[in-house]
Amino acid sequence: MADLSKYRNIGIFAHVDAGKTTTTERILKLTGKIHKTGEVHDGESTTDFMEQEAERGITIQSAAVTCEWKGHRLNVIDTPGHVDFTVEVYRSLKVLDGGIGVFCGSGGVEPQSETNWRYANESEVARCIFVNKLDRMGADFYRVVDQVQNVLAANPLVMTLPIGIEDEFCGVVDVLEKKAYVWDETGLPENYEIQDVPADMVDKVEEYHEMLIETAVEQDDDLMEAYMEGEMPSLEQIKACIRKGTRELAFFPTFCGSAFKNKGMQLVLDAVVDYLPAPTEVDPQPLTDKETGEPTGEVATVDAEQPLKALAFKIMDDRFGALTFIRIYSGRMKKGDTVLNSATGKTERIGRMVEMQADERNELTEAQAGDIIAVVGMKNVQTGHTLCDPKHECTLEAMIFPEPVISIAVAPKDKGGNEKMGIAIGKMVAEDPSFQVETDEDSGETILKGMGELHLDIKVDILKRTYGVELVVGQPQVAYRETITQEVEDSYTHKKQSGGSGQFGKIDYRIKPGEPNSGYTFSSSVVGGNVPKEFWPAVEKGFKMMMDEGVLAGFPVLDVEVELFDGGFHAVDSSAIAFEIAAKGAFRQSIPKAGPQLLEPVMKVDVFTPEDNVGDVIGDLNRRRGMIKDQEAGATGVRIKGEVPLSEMFGYIGHLRTITSGRGQFSMEFSHYAPCPANVADAVIAAEKEKKAAK
Repeated sequence: MADLSKYRNIGIFAHVDAGKTTTTERILKLTGKIHKTGEVHDGESTTDFMEQEAERGITIQSAAVTCEWKGHRLNVIDTPGHVDFTVEVYRSLKVLDGGIGVFCGSGGVEPQSETNWRYANESEVARCIFVNKLDRMGADFYRVVDQVQNVLAANPLVMTLPIGIEDEFCGVVDVLEKKAYVWDETGLPENYEIQDVPADMVDKVEEYHEMLIETAVEQDDDLMEAYMEGEMPSLEQIKACIRKGTRELAFFPTFCGSAFKNKGMQLVLDAVVDYLPAPTEVDPQPLTDKETGEPTGEVATVDAEQPLKALAFKIMDDRFGALTFIRIYSGRMKKGDTVLNSATGKTERIGRMVEMQADERNELTEAQAGDIIAVVGMKNVQTGHTLCDPKHECTLEAMIFPEPVISIAVAPKDKGGNEKMGIAIGKMVAEDPSFQVETDEDSGETILKGMGELHLDIKVDILKRTYGVELVVGQPQVAYRETITQEVEDSYTHKKQSGGSGQFGKIDYRIKPGEPNSGYTFSSSVVGGNVPKEFWPAVEKGFKMMMDEGVLAGFPVLDVEVELFDGGFHAVDSSAIAFEIAAKGAFRQSIPKAGPQLLEPVMKVDVFTPEDNVGDVIGDLNRRRGMIKDQEAGATGVRIKGEVPLSEMFGYIGHLRTITSGRGQFSMEFSHYAPCPANVADAVIAAEKEKKAAK
């Protein structure tokens, strides 16, 4: 039985290029997991093993690694920093107990670090802060500490101070123990000496030491009183206080160094062991009701003796087959066990279990509460599914994923690629819940939906390289609709005579605009049998068939009421087909008289922006025909809510990032259909006519 107090499940998250992956590499090197460190800029790092990651030098999917430090077992997850892949950060935070927020010494608190910080606050994950890249030009540790306070509204507890900056950076001072760690020029992490604090830093270290003790003792009233009376707490007592405050998010122990130059990393690892919580010290995951998703009041206690409760948080397809990453919250999982997937109600047998070392793996026969492992070859498990003991069914709180905001139409370059494309896209949708696919009923095209233009760009790239499917990618599309604005009363007669029995059907009808979102409704008020009852369904069907293609530009027609109030029939020549044809003719004859109008989809848009840029963002939304509904100020910026036509929102994320210098974000979802302004409608109708002419 492993000792859970010696486990640390941690994630490393930050803005693009703050040095997360390099930090992970150094942790692996220091803990003896790898002997040659790979560098991101050479495309050789251990955790970025996708081709696209090595090439672009960015992390796309989170990778899990296990290592040991001072008798503790660390499960480390390296997450992406790019806004289009926040879903990866979000799902990793869900299964972590603690994290290291990495900030660039010269870039400071960047937009994506704000988002990830917000996610981590929502998930209530305890964190240490590591200010990286202090050897870079323009690095300033104290400025970054200020930004953490002002931009993130967080409370950094400074634990180390840098000795020298930029090229002169040679080590750090441990504020708590007042010792200097100085590295030599070899660049090897183990070549450091512990010295006295440099003379020019004594006063500064004293000042920060005092701040540290004062902040720490606030966590314990008795110690606080004793300290006020001039009694110094012991080192152990202070560490216990820091541990408590970190766990309760009262403050975040803040370290500095340079991962690339191997300076200061040991102290960060010590902090993970000393201050970040073990699995048993975190609030246990709540269990929810399977049907409603509401909390049941029960929790998954971290205890290997309880029935199994585990969450599948990531699915990855690689050269060894499908891997399902699982965090076990309680109980044990053994090779050969049968577990129940409470989302599907089906059972799965656990085949091979592996512990991940980035893309190496060690076979396991058993895992237990607190572990993060991967299982090979699970069939029906998706991200967010709960795996449990078949005798004790339960559901863990599910993950919520943002809705995709952009779609493109794709088709394989060669006709034979359809099936291959279908299988590949199926696998990719299982891996990434924020990536969706649907088939357009009108055109039969395959539509891919994602979180942003980079997101879809990478997906198309993966299809091409990993699965060998070459695609033709279309422009982003908008789904328009049509309706009518006036009531029309009209009559239509269908007559056809050609040897033998003919066809005859006469209908008198009213067509009027229906309630919004009511679709098509049909009623009949014919009395006296002028149109026999058995023909009413044929009239209804005739109109309904025509609703798929409007008279303006061929888009589906919405919200129309048709009432049949009179008509005429012929004892021999009338038939259901004659009345159906009459209804179709009536539609063509009367809809153009009923003030047809084009409708466009309007999106509910939620924009997050720094306060300095609120005016620019609102002005830009107004230019895009947006209606601003609401704005709320928060600690780190302002949220603007509004409604904007979808056709105006293409390429918006790029534009928003430009006006907010990369710090803005937005999400949008479909709200309703609304009438198009005349100039927009004319342009759409002209474009559709051109398309038809071209065909």
